[in-house]
Amino acid sequence: MSNITLTVQPRGKPIRKLPKEVEISLNASTEELHTALSAASGCSIHRMRITKGSDRSLVPNSNGTTIDETGLRNSSVIHVKDLGPQIAWRTVFIIEYLGPLLIPALFLFPLRPLLYFNYDKPLPEPSHVQRLVCGLLTAHFLKREFETIFVHRFSNATMPAHNILKNSAHYWALAGFNIAYWVFRPNSTAATDSPNEALVYAGLALFSFSQLANLNAHLILRNLRRAGTTERGIPSGFGFNWVTCPNYFFEILAWLGVYLVSQCNWSVLFFILVGGLQMWSWAWKKEKRYRKEFGDKYKKKRTVLLPGLL
Repeated sequence: MSNITLTVQPRGKPIRKLPKEVEISLNASTEELHTALSAASGCSIHRMRITKGSDRSLVPNSNGTTIDETGLRNSSVIHVKDLGPQIAWRTVFIIEYLGPLLIPALFLFPLRPLLYFNYDKPLPEPSHVQRLVCGLLTAHFLKREFETIFVHRFSNATMPAHNILKNSAHYWALAGFNIAYWVFRPNSTAATDSPNEALVYAGLALFSFSQLANLNAHLILRNLRRAGTTERGIPSGFGFNWVTCPNYFFEILAWLGVYLVSQCNWSVLFFILVGGLQMWSWAWKKEKRYRKEFGDKYKKKRTVLLPGLL
């Protein structure tokens, strides 16, 4: 039997016009199943989550997976859930990085008199180090925006729209408000006219190297996936033999460079620790996924984030 009929049941919020059955070929891709149900119900394909009724496992929206490969058979039950309003991942990242891209310059210049109103007047001009830190923050998030628009290829097209505030809070609050307010204070470690030059030059060197290495890792990851697909491959190249996610490793090194230039301001270190813990969690999940997806073809990593440590 080349064609089968699947029983369709809504899960959670009812979907208007969702058919009770759908006929499809065993050789059809799961992407075709998503497209057929989207066309019949009027629900965007990006809002639908389809799972098997037998074990609740996901039926992916994939051009490379057939209905037969999912284990679905004639009269099998599938559940269709409406995930609600969605927003494109690319848009999410643009919004996330926009805050910390603009906030440092705003805090250091036009908003400076308002933020530090309780200091003796006139306020001292921003120090050379404070201006330098502002430049590094701006350069970092300009690079992030560039990569979001021109480099990254996303495995999922969208995410629930209500998550945008939660996702943005980390960067706007910790990388934006937190670092800019404390580093640019008139009495911060970075406000000095006599900075430790060794810290400044070491930080600049570390920041520059790490940004280039991070970009290289992102380009390697980009080239593993053809445009418009969700396919994955085993990454290799500079850094990938050390840890699972060298892009995260170089990201941390770049922020350590900012920390040194800021004359070791605690707010930068706080951001590194919070972000590092989150990246360590993401890196372990990716390591587990690589092991499951590629089996013996994948060389297991003992450390996923920091070589020899985490």
